[in-house]
This record gives sequence, structure tokens and C-alpha cells, in this order.
Amino acid sequence: MLAFYYGDECITFERTNRVNSIQRVLIKVYPDCRVCAHAPSTASDAEVLEAVKKRARWIYQQLRNFREQLTHITPRQYISGESYYYLGKQYMLKVLEAPEAAPNVKLFRGKLEVTVQKRNPKKVQALIESWYKSRAKEIFAKRLDAVINQTLWVTEQPPLHLRTMKTQWGSCSPNGRLTLNPHLVKAPCECIDYVILHELCHIAEHNHSEQFYRLMKQVMPSWEKVKSRLDGMAASFLNGIQK
Repeated sequence: MLAFYYGDECITFERTNRVNSIQRVLIKVYPDCRVCAHAPSTASDAEVLEAVKKRARWIYQQLRNFREQLTHITPRQYISGESYYYLGKQYMLKVLEAPEAAPNVKLFRGKLEVTVQKRNPKKVQALIESWYKSRAKEIFAKRLDAVINQTLWVTEQPPLHLRTMKTQWGSCSPNGRLTLNPHLVKAPCECIDYVILHELCHIAEHNHSEQFYRLMKQVMPSWEKVKSRLDGMAASFLNGIQK
């Protein structure tokens, strides 16, 4: 871990090495307030520290924004009355106890209804998480079909996988396999499209180069606005907490 001061605050960050040939230091601030600097392996710690300090004001602002979000959210208890997102809309949870019925989750009349044989928060949690993954698998496949024609460099449908992640919406492997976070299904469709297009752009450009951002501008001219919207919802979506 490396650290520096911005005003009276000591900001620590983790250094990781970039696997490509790009010589820039990429700085990321995550919703859980971790700060990471992805740097070329040839760069010294002093060089990385100097690059990070140049972005100190931006890092501080990002940390303040995420901390502000975290002060307005509470851990879930998986009981009736809580609010849950799906495709950008909020649904109130309604837990139904039915000893003879099969466990089930469904959207019904503006509510997320969970049927259990006996009230148990862990069981409710498991059912909701399974439902999100099932819906994510279907929705992501549909959105991939809807946007893939915009990426002319993609010649065949890439394989799509799900993986729950704490700090990422998605990733793209060197061989073109897309991995998306099932929590992303809580976001509006335009945000899902943004993440999918972002990863499809990585099939052509495996780093965040100027060419990468030119491709993003081509396929989604308003991507920065959409990204900002998604970033604002990240804490509640990724950490399983509610406002």
C-alpha cells in the first residue's frame, strides 16, 4: 500500500501492475472506497505516487461522494417493506409465508413477492439472489443481441458469463469472453447497454486507450452521462444495501 496526504486526510491506495504495454497510470476509486492505481511494471513507486498525487483532488471528491452514499444506506434484513431495484425501478418486498407452497419469487402488482414455507431472512436472501441471477442471464442475453450490431469489429457472438463481483460491472477476457455482474440487472437498460458496449469495445482495444474511447463514443455518444448515472447507484446495487 502507498499513501499521500490531501489536506489533512491521508489517502492510501493499492498499486497493481498493468499487463499491457500502456504506460499511463490508471486510477480507480471503487464504491467501497478502495483506491487502486494500475501502473506499468516498469514504473517505480515514486513515479506512481507522483501520478496519483496529480489526481488527488479528483480522488478526494470520489471518496467523498461514495462516503456520502454509504451514510444514507442500511444493511438489508430481507423483510417486507424493503425496497429492491430491477431494471432501474424500485419494488417493495413482500414476504409471504405459505407452509404448503413451493418457494417462489415474482414481480406482482408493483411488488417483489417472495413465498417461503417459513419466514427466514437467509432463505429469503438466497431466493432473491437466485432470482436476480436468473433474470440477469435472460436480460443480458437480450441486451447483447440488441447492441452487438453496433460493434462492427465483433464478427461472432461472444460467450457471456455471470459472476458476482464487489467492484466491477463486467470484464472482457483476452479471447473475447464477456463476464457481467448479475447485480447489473438492477440498473436501467441503458446502463446495462453501456457496460456491454464497454466490454465489446475491449474486444478491439484491450486497454483504455484513446482509440478505445473513440469506439465508445461511436457506439454510445452519451456514454459518459450513462456511466455517471450508473456510478451514482453503484453503492446500493453492488453492496446489497438499501437507501
